[in-house]
Amino acid sequence: MQQETATATAAGRRTMPPFRADHVGSLLRPPALLKAREDFAQGRIDADELRAVEDEAIREAVRMQEDVGLQSATDGEFRRASWHMDFIYQLDGISQEAGHIAVKFFNEQGTVEFTPAALHVDGKLGVSKTIFGDHFRFLQETVESAVPKLTIPSPSMVHYRGGKAAIDPDLYPDLDAFWADLTAAYREQVRRLGELGCRYLQFDDTSLAYMNDPHQREYVASIGGDPERQHVEYIHHINEALAGRPEGMRVTTHMCRGNFRSSWAAEGGYDFVAEALFNELEVDGFFMEWDDERSGGFEPLRLLPKGEKHVVLGLVTTKRGELESKDELKRRIEEASRYAPIEQLCLSPQCGFSSTVEGNVLSHDEQWAKLRLIVEVAQEVWG
Repeated sequence: MQQETATATAAGRRTMPPFRADHVGSLLRPPALLKAREDFAQGRIDADELRAVEDEAIREAVRMQEDVGLQSATDGEFRRASWHMDFIYQLDGISQEAGHIAVKFFNEQGTVEFTPAALHVDGKLGVSKTIFGDHFRFLQETVESAVPKLTIPSPSMVHYRGGKAAIDPDLYPDLDAFWADLTAAYREQVRRLGELGCRYLQFDDTSLAYMNDPHQREYVASIGGDPERQHVEYIHHINEALAGRPEGMRVTTHMCRGNFRSSWAAEGGYDFVAEALFNELEVDGFFMEWDDERSGGFEPLRLLPKGEKHVVLGLVTTKRGELESKDELKRRIEEASRYAPIEQLCLSPQCGFSSTVEGNVLSHDEQWAKLRLIVEVAQEVWG
């Protein structure tokens, strides 16, 4: 590792996202915030009282992110119940429906069934207001040293949650018109975020990892997609959504195989999507999970083009509290550097700690210990 570390040290500390030590976005909700959410749902407190609790929880989460040494900070997604649906339901033309498809998640104990709320495209797609704009402004005002980072679901997730069956055929008789309006809405959202001063934006997209799993490709076929080409179509639509993004805005994408109460939904290495992903998706960085054997090996990294694109290695799991060893993390970084230049690699957890309000099965202390570990290892590897 000495030779690799020397090479890495020359790469040095990054001054723009993604950073050598970074994280995906969501954090475990504090007990006081969970209680406030329940009180609000039961009518015991009003929206202003709930927001005051959220504000205080976010201030503390930002302070902790900066204290452990992270160069970026999120609001932990504390104002959301879900990493993606809270955003999607605020797009013009989309309404919420009762869920009717049970999604199977897996963990070491067995199977967990979860029926997420569904969506229906019943109006012209658009953006009337900057979604999460007030969330970002508060984060922007709260950070002291860290770069404020906003996470939103990619446009792919609107399609992946229901496919053609979720779209009113009278409004959008063909998918080309649907995609044209959806990506235009996203371009407007990105433009508005740029006006607010957002310089670190992340598109979360589980579909690009899911489609490495043959079972998920069967699902794509069932919703009217092309299982062999759907990932390429999604990549092109993400590029359309980012066309004309503000100068100076750094964009990353995060891809995992499901994260619900320490359970996952898909398996398989990145081989199926890697070539199109690395070479065609026009983002600055890829947050990718490699915390266990479900994610396959690092071989797909050989397809990462030399240059400015970075891969953030998700080697630290958020699904359990046991702390990884520094030596093992360094060994795995060295292994990854056999396939991609180490100066194009960074380190992070494999996913968020709380993609939904329920959170993963680990403690707050374990969460912060993992983030501190990532910062320390990154400093020792890259300098």
